[in-house]
Amino acid sequence: MSTQTPPRTSWLKPALIGAAVVAIAAIGYSSLARSTPAPDVTFIDIKGQKISSQSLRGKVVMVNFWATSCVTCVKEMPQMVDTYNKFKGQGMEFVAVAMKYDAPNYVVNYAETNRLPFTVALDSGGDIAKAFGDVTLTPTTFLIDKDGKIIKRYVGEPDFPALHKLLEKTIAG
Repeated sequence: MSTQTPPRTSWLKPALIGAAVVAIAAIGYSSLARSTPAPDVTFIDIKGQKISSQSLRGKVVMVNFWATSCVTCVKEMPQMVDTYNKFKGQGMEFVAVAMKYDAPNYVVNYAETNRLPFTVALDSGGDIAKAFGDVTLTPTTFLIDKDGKIIKRYVGEPDFPALHKLLEKTIAG
């Protein structure tokens, strides 16, 4: 009775496939893990004051694109206020950017009526939304680290407990 031994190279093909999968995963992870620089923009708040993104370096910044006509935006706004109030003393800034289709008088009325404590900016020409990757869906929120790198983008309402953990880590880091 003769027994055949498998060729020694039978392990080679699965090993190469496994190595390729690991390499592709590593490349994908590193490209996702790399932070994208936040665009250099100038926000114009509802009082007409200009705030450059450069002036916010050294702070953790949340930029929230929203609209008064957006149900989810209005729903999440009290939690955005709570988030700002919780972290403002720790070096976080917050800019709520009203979309270009949102009438400035509606934005001002909403901000004053709801006593929004953070910067509320108008994007009348849509230039800021374009600079942030052509934001069209609201709400969209960006978390930017102290070095001006976008570390997280939320489309829709964020998971606020997870956002708070990320803010704590980013502010400490």
